[in-house]
Amino acid sequence: MLAISKKEFWFVVGSQHLYGEEALAQVKKNAETIVTALNDQQTLPYPIVLKELAVTADTISSIMKEANYQEQVAGVITWMHTFSPAKMWIRGTQLLQKPLLHLATQFNESIPWETIDMDFMNLNQAAHGDREYGFINARLNKKNEIVVGHWQSEDVQRQISDWMHVAVAYNESFSIKVARFGDNMRNVAVTEGDKVEAQIQFGWVVDYYGIGDLVKVIDEVTDEEVASLFEEYKQLYDFDYAHYDHDTWEAHVKVQAKQEIGIRRFLEAGNYNAFTTNFEDLYGMQQLPGLAVQRLMAEGYGFAGEGDWKTAALDRMLKIMAQNKDTGFMEDYTYELTPGKEAILQSHMMEVDPTLAVNRPKIVVSPLSMGDREDPARLVFDGKAGDGVVVSMADFGTHYKLLINEVEAFEPTEEAPHLPVARVLWKVKPNFHEGVGAWIRTGGGHHTVVSLHLTTDQIQTWARLVDLEDIVIK
Repeated sequence: MLAISKKEFWFVVGSQHLYGEEALAQVKKNAETIVTALNDQQTLPYPIVLKELAVTADTISSIMKEANYQEQVAGVITWMHTFSPAKMWIRGTQLLQKPLLHLATQFNESIPWETIDMDFMNLNQAAHGDREYGFINARLNKKNEIVVGHWQSEDVQRQISDWMHVAVAYNESFSIKVARFGDNMRNVAVTEGDKVEAQIQFGWVVDYYGIGDLVKVIDEVTDEEVASLFEEYKQLYDFDYAHYDHDTWEAHVKVQAKQEIGIRRFLEAGNYNAFTTNFEDLYGMQQLPGLAVQRLMAEGYGFAGEGDWKTAALDRMLKIMAQNKDTGFMEDYTYELTPGKEAILQSHMMEVDPTLAVNRPKIVVSPLSMGDREDPARLVFDGKAGDGVVVSMADFGTHYKLLINEVEAFEPTEEAPHLPVARVLWKVKPNFHEGVGAWIRTGGGHHTVVSLHLTTDQIQTWARLVDLEDIVIK
């Protein structure tokens, strides 16, 4: 996947001096045991780093300020081992600009009824501390996550893991840069949006480039570079020559190879990790990028067609959250309305993300009426099955809105010999009529990002962090 910087999470344990040094020493020892065990088990995707005990307001504020300044810190996990008066947490919590998770757990799983005494009660009173700490987070309107249960529980560790991926995506969202090659498709409404507000709210930088800027870089790609990449294609994909002679077909594919190298080079030079194209703006291009775009999406670049920079940035952010697994740009195309089989066929004119492929993709060259250029090459495959989420973002004038629809994707059972594009099929929840109706009624776009790896909870967690209205259809 397109690289992101290494991240870690800080583990901050709340207590107070009231209980004495012996008790605090035990708190620290228990915290060290938990952190060591979680790191050694490698069930969490990122390491946890234990910080000094949070027993004074100054200590807490210092930890939170340092967490803000350290780029490698993606978030803070807090645990109230004992009661920890929450006035101590006010300033530090106000200062914290990274995601926060309150782990409502305790060191022991069971109450030792035969030996329990007040010393044990004072030392292990997370139930007491959780409520005090939870109150101040609620009073401060802190958009923190709360995970409840014993720290050794698989479900608890899964929830922490899910949140970690969201926290990393939240941080990386402020490093998302979108290169727009050409403007938005003319007369289309939903792809428009306020770029300044998107940068303020989500951190997304959106820059425009005339197509000539890209063509210049593509033209500098050498035949040797193209030949080398073409050999890589031979190893990864089947070749479907159809009615083309081999030389003509391969020449068309090599145009896409040249575009792939050129686009990647352009993006790397400007530190861009997402981009858009527009079939209406191809001056100097031999083909609309198809295979080239699909290859870059597979690497982790965000993408959307027709200049839809919002969806391209959202695609990149969700790819980070999903570790680039089963997540990509999508477009609603055709309904299946047969009673009992209702579904929606998803595709695009070419640019369907290969991370969604269930079978080995094949390279196909086929005419494309849009763009008025030579026949472009693209990857064709069937989509995977699985439960997932479809996400759309739109600008409603006064604010951005995120629409989430839970879906059930399934592998196609019918052949489509005349369809020269990749295809994904899914059923919307709660059912076809209610799901489609709700999507249309609430203004969901035709461009989306689908993920068969992420959950609704993860998407909503990110939405809360960026003060984004979300609507869930499930």
